[in-house]
Amino acid sequence: MLDRPILATVIPQLLNTVIPRPKGGGSAAFDAANNRFPSPKPGARNDSCLLPYFTRSPEGPITRFFPVSVKYFSTTMPAISHPTISQQIQELALQAGLSVAGAGSGTDFTGAPTAKLQLKSPSGSTYSIETSEALSVEIEKRATLGEELKTYLQTLAKRMQTARPDVFLTLHGLPLSMQQFSWPYHRSTSGADSFILHGIAQLAEPGSPLHAKIAASLTVTFAEVLPALEQPYAEGVTFNAIRKTLDLGQLELLKSGNRQPVPVSTRYYSFRQQRFIFSETDENKRKEFVRAKVFWTSARLGEGKPSWIADPYDAQYLDCSTEDLVKIARELASEGLLTLDSCGEYAVASAKLSAQADQFVKQMESALALLKPKFNEEMRAGHTNM
Repeated sequence: MLDRPILATVIPQLLNTVIPRPKGGGSAAFDAANNRFPSPKPGARNDSCLLPYFTRSPEGPITRFFPVSVKYFSTTMPAISHPTISQQIQELALQAGLSVAGAGSGTDFTGAPTAKLQLKSPSGSTYSIETSEALSVEIEKRATLGEELKTYLQTLAKRMQTARPDVFLTLHGLPLSMQQFSWPYHRSTSGADSFILHGIAQLAEPGSPLHAKIAASLTVTFAEVLPALEQPYAEGVTFNAIRKTLDLGQLELLKSGNRQPVPVSTRYYSFRQQRFIFSETDENKRKEFVRAKVFWTSARLGEGKPSWIADPYDAQYLDCSTEDLVKIARELASEGLLTLDSCGEYAVASAKLSAQADQFVKQMESALALLKPKFNEEMRAGHTNM
């Protein structure tokens, strides 16, 4: 029979005490009622120890030991794990109706780890995304980055309903496939106060070797305007800056060559209006743009699949709204040049528009001719006395 005072003092203290687990091969002791009781050796979570108690006999008090079960608890809190940027993108992509065709890891220009994913739409189109692993930490700090990432993937899902989500048209009629961009932007290694991004703008005409190796240079001041220098936040303005540079005749499409600079600066941003401005266009220019886009991305390159009219990248490039573009598409549909879907955002080129292929090809060839620098043509041919 256990002594009641001992039970009242020792047992509650034992049950309500957290005992640190012994470290290494060492041992620990449990203090109760001014006595030290040896704890079990390190090992299983639930172990036993011997609790002394006293009984009375004719010869006097006798000390006995009562085995009790003791549960050990870690004295350190478990680390809180946050989802990686790859996990966040995959989750948001699935919510947007996209699947993940491939996922992997890489490094950026500075050697920092990146997450690479290839997304796939129900129609079969694919698109690659690369972001720095550190982006997940920034999203934890700034909730707006997470919301903008979600919006980016929802927009991408709409663009990926087309056959060529990588193709973007210039105002002069050049279809460009944006390829192999090494996201994110990195600090210039030449000492310039800017951020650099490498990529390729490939002429999307089937079989054409013409392309421009891009070195987009984003100023520090412009970087402060963007939420982040990662693909989901800087892709649109970068692609539009490339299109605008071609419109200005400051890029050349070649079979091979060195990287050509593309300025991404505050010249394209109005601080007063708090918005980007790349081109000033009227309704006629926008109508010609939409007509040419549907030809290239639906008839010529899209195998008759729909072209997305309400692309916000195009709206920003043309300095208009997506509603303006949808309205123009309705006008073209009334002229028999395209067929719109029920929501009015996707268009398929009609036979009438497809029959105008020669016109669009000539427009492209004229735009390419304007890009060739005239001042050094004789030097290229070897006619120089230098």
